[in-house]
Amino acid sequence: MKNSYTWSLTKKTAMPVFTNDAIVLGLLIMVVACVFYTSSSGKPFWKKFYTIVPSILLCYFLPALLNWPLGLIDGEQSNLYYVASRYLLPASLVLLCLSIDLKGIMNLGPKAIIMFLAATVGIVLGGPLAILLISSIAPSVLDVGEGQEVWRGLSTVAGSWIGGGANQASMKEIFKVGEDLFATMIVVDVICANIWTGFLLYGANISKKVDAWLKSDTSAIDDLKRRVEEYQAGIAKIPTLADTYMILAIAFGGTALAHWGSDLISPMLAARMEWLKRFSLESLASGFFWIVVIATTVGVGLSFTRLRKYEGAGASRLGSVFIFILVATIGMKMNIREVFDNLGLFSIGITWMLFHVLIMVVVAKLIKAPFFFVAVGSQANVGGAASAPVVASAFSPALAPVGVLLAVLGYALGTYGALICAFLMERASAF
Repeated sequence: MKNSYTWSLTKKTAMPVFTNDAIVLGLLIMVVACVFYTSSSGKPFWKKFYTIVPSILLCYFLPALLNWPLGLIDGEQSNLYYVASRYLLPASLVLLCLSIDLKGIMNLGPKAIIMFLAATVGIVLGGPLAILLISSIAPSVLDVGEGQEVWRGLSTVAGSWIGGGANQASMKEIFKVGEDLFATMIVVDVICANIWTGFLLYGANISKKVDAWLKSDTSAIDDLKRRVEEYQAGIAKIPTLADTYMILAIAFGGTALAHWGSDLISPMLAARMEWLKRFSLESLASGFFWIVVIATTVGVGLSFTRLRKYEGAGASRLGSVFIFILVATIGMKMNIREVFDNLGLFSIGITWMLFHVLIMVVVAKLIKAPFFFVAVGSQANVGGAASAPVVASAFSPALAPVGVLLAVLGYALGTYGALICAFLMERASAF
């Protein structure tokens, strides 16, 4: 008999109203369009509304409502997230990096790295602390069947939150996590991470207030945004049809190059998996990892060429369009109902995330780091390359490359951090 925490999707669920991805895509784009139309409205109600609720947060949560409770769509039965993350994300990275200011990014200083590492430490320590706290209140939460201790399943969440899918799969194999428990942990991973992403997107809207509380120096970030905005204003032009096609060629030509390079590199590294496992570098065999790395590299490389001038014709604006479609597809994968089906394990996941946040806030307060570094450092761990640039873009499109660079670092540390966290959770479970 399956335990009470078994992933709800293993049960029979109602079919969504719309399963055709063309219809689902149309719904998502209409939702995003409505958000931007109302956010640009001059009516007093909408002006006041969007000073409280950021538009990117609505683009994230409204598709989740289409999933549940409305039941119109189901992110698990759609391929749109795959398409957006594999095609639109690399295209947006190329375009957002086209006008990158490397000097400005270098001037951001070491606080970005410190906050990223603080986020990693928060996840490593948060897991065992959450187990100790929740097990003292409700010991039955740790009982999910013989040989399937909760800490084993949570090791896969640690792998995902520090690195990504490849690291998560590595933890599943290393600690012999059963399929039912693993399925449950995927839900804990996705829902807890998505809830936190929502808070970060809201935080981006009130970042000035948070920075004032942290007493942080945001001059380097403000300078980077100012320099990029001044450059964009200096070369701005009304785009012609030829300009638009050139921007699309740059975006999807770079995407094609990223996929081509990934198709060459990842099989070569996969053939040397035993050697990679020796150094806990399995994530280097991930095709998605190389797509992100190559797309970012292409964008940065093109920023040194004359193609950089296409920023004036709206390259980053089109990149932002792709990012917001990605945001909507991420949102539609969140089924809030599943929280109520797995309350025990979700209590561990939420507590874990709170410890992660607490450690980050303490470190940020001590070193007076800007909230941008808190948000992107956290998301580079928890969300990875798919959502770190999204959170960075919520502050400014000019800052998206910072999210990408930190997310790539997360891939490198994922397995090491998850292993340490897993061993600490094993010890915590024994108390």
